[in-house]
Amino acid sequence: MSQHNRREFLRRSAALAGLRVATPWALQLAGIGAAAAASQPDDYRAIVCLFMRGANDCHNTVVPYDKTSYEDYAAARRDIALPHEALLPLKAGAGDGRSFGLHPAMAPLQALFNGGQAAILANVGPLVVPIKDAATFKNSNIARPPKLFSHNDQEAIWQAFSPEGAKVGWGGKLCDLLADMNGKHTFTAISTAGNAVLLASDKTVQYQITNSGAVGINRLNAKDIYGSGKAADALRAQLMAAAGRDEVLQQEYGSVVNRSIEAQALVSTALAQLPENDPRIALGGELEKDRLAQQLRIVARLIGVHADSNMQQRRQVFFVSLGGFDTHDNQLAKQAELLNSVAQSVAYFQAAMQALGLADKVTLFSASDFGRALLNNGDGTDHGWGGHHFIVGGAVRGGQIYGQFPTVALKTSTDVGNGRLLPTTAVDQYAATLARWMGVAASDLPSVLPNLGNFAQTDLGFMA
Repeated sequence: MSQHNRREFLRRSAALAGLRVATPWALQLAGIGAAAAASQPDDYRAIVCLFMRGANDCHNTVVPYDKTSYEDYAAARRDIALPHEALLPLKAGAGDGRSFGLHPAMAPLQALFNGGQAAILANVGPLVVPIKDAATFKNSNIARPPKLFSHNDQEAIWQAFSPEGAKVGWGGKLCDLLADMNGKHTFTAISTAGNAVLLASDKTVQYQITNSGAVGINRLNAKDIYGSGKAADALRAQLMAAAGRDEVLQQEYGSVVNRSIEAQALVSTALAQLPENDPRIALGGELEKDRLAQQLRIVARLIGVHADSNMQQRRQVFFVSLGGFDTHDNQLAKQAELLNSVAQSVAYFQAAMQALGLADKVTLFSASDFGRALLNNGDGTDHGWGGHHFIVGGAVRGGQIYGQFPTVALKTSTDVGNGRLLPTTAVDQYAATLARWMGVAASDLPSVLPNLGNFAQTDLGFMA
């Protein structure tokens, strides 16, 4: 039995054992056990992936603003084109005379961009090799990502370079290279959004956490279960004793359970040093109810206590997500609400990092299944390919648009059909730039990013 299959078997066995864990994956959260003390320099860096599930419409997120480009955009989008007067202008353009604005719901992100704390990466998406134009794309001999325009497959390809069912993500591989810098491997990869393909790995096990804190085994510390104190004592005794039994399965089962219990205690103790109401990371107003903001608050708390003796972290990769971006209909209303959440939550997170004195140590970047088609379907848009994404943080060379911003019009050389724009920057290049900032050696990048060697530029320049 392979290591991965064995781990999967143990996890599923735990879920079926009648312990009523808070989540089917709770016993996975404990990580891979105690790690050796790090010998590298004691700096700290973290990246936070904000995944917009469903495929955000990038064309109504970053919008052409100069007269000629806007007219081309409006002609293509028709009924779902945003009014020019509503757009939020960006100080920097594409370097060729074109200028751009943001969706009117994204004022906080406009302020970050124009203030030099955020950058935009234009027209990025999964690629195996560079594809210069639509004619080349139609050549059956050109290598293309499999199962284009499929939500589940493209989400997996963005995170793991393989279709649905991928077992190892590039974030997980990144953590494999960096985990020895941490005093405890357990907290190297952390997801607030359940099991994330991005963080999957055969070595580093992602720690999954709720918006309010660590996941524990229900009733573990209860005084009684169904009115019986003896039942509660028996549960604890069985859990603690399993690791000492003779059978291999029971030993492994017990070890995972005990590590999970230990990890919960460590996280809970560390987070007590930075409670939710600490003014540096507290949410306020409508953000108290915002799902994305709640995820970013727990991430801010974990980052804030990274040096605590219970955590001992120097490199971390986080994953948060927000769904609802599959806007085939009612796009104008739906996307406005979603982008408002994104902009407000990201601005909150950046302010929290500044308040904690860690803004230059933490970089947040966005990702999504794919972009959407430029051509509208009457009330929304269908699946596309390339999309625009943002990078936020104190180490970001902000206030600039990176990559090649496409001509936003139908039937251009990069339109592969219905305004599905061919990406001009690969996800591998995007990830490589972040990985180098995290301290990964150039010689290690090919093991993390399988297609990187097919592209001439491996550092896009948006990180200082």
